[in-house]
Amino acid sequence: MRILCILAVVLLIAGAGERVRADDAPSPEAMAAASELFTILSADMVKQLTGQMTSAFWPVVEQKARADKIDDATIAELRSEFERIQITFVTEAMKDAPPIYARHFTVAELRDLTAFYRTPTGAKALQEMPRVMGEFATQLVPRMQDLQRQTTEAFNRVLREHGYGK
Repeated sequence: MRILCILAVVLLIAGAGERVRADDAPSPEAMAAASELFTILSADMVKQLTGQMTSAFWPVVEQKARADKIDDATIAELRSEFERIQITFVTEAMKDAPPIYARHFTVAELRDLTAFYRTPTGAKALQEMPRVMGEFATQLVPRMQDLQRQTTEAFNRVLREHGYGK
């Protein structure tokens, strides 16, 4: 569970620097192009992303539950809740994506992306990229504890150098 919390904090911190100003709002044409792109992207993406997130993170949760002597029926219900929460989270998060894409890509680029994802290679990319990212995320999980240790040590050092803490 600590690993999941750490990952969430890292993701929140990474996104904290990207605050949107009102004058950064995308044009209606860009929003329309981004929304069209997401009609293609979101069709199967929620299912794939949540499946990959479950594959990447559930083993850690289940291992902890088993270590705490939680019975199989309860673990099954925990997994069901884990997946339900992820589906809701990803579905809601996907609603925020078109404006982000519209700010980072021109209308022409959004149309190019839409055209690409309608090709056989683009369709394959839509199928494979969640798996690729899932494999990547799975490789990150074992490294998170070391990341936490390094971050804690560095923060403690800086705080000590500035007269805070031990």
